[in-house]
Amino acid sequence: MSKTAVVILAGTDSHADVGRLVNGLETAKEFAENGDDVELIFDGAGTQWIPELEDEDSDYHELYQSVRDNAAACDFCTGAFGVDDAVNDAGVVRLDDHDGHPSIRSLVSEGAEVITF
Repeated sequence: MSKTAVVILAGTDSHADVGRLVNGLETAKEFAENGDDVELIFDGAGTQWIPELEDEDSDYHELYQSVRDNAAACDFCTGAFGVDDAVNDAGVVRLDDHDGHPSIRSLVSEGAEVITF
């Protein structure tokens, strides 16, 4: 069993960003389906995806729901990218381990493989 952190940094601006999001969600899903310890972290512009993915009409809502229990968001970036209320409404865990951001170092120290999208 592996320990993995999938970090979504891609924003919502381009087709390439959508591709990175979907690849990240699929990667998290594959790890979860195989019983691995996986954390899905929305960081930076990636936090903008949360309100879109929470929308049941989103093309990626079902995929997101398959890994939602493993999801967290950067506390600082939810404010910086204007999605505070949406993240709060969604009940997504907020991480602020290092100056308001998730601690990638802590993940690595705990033996997690960090994969960014």
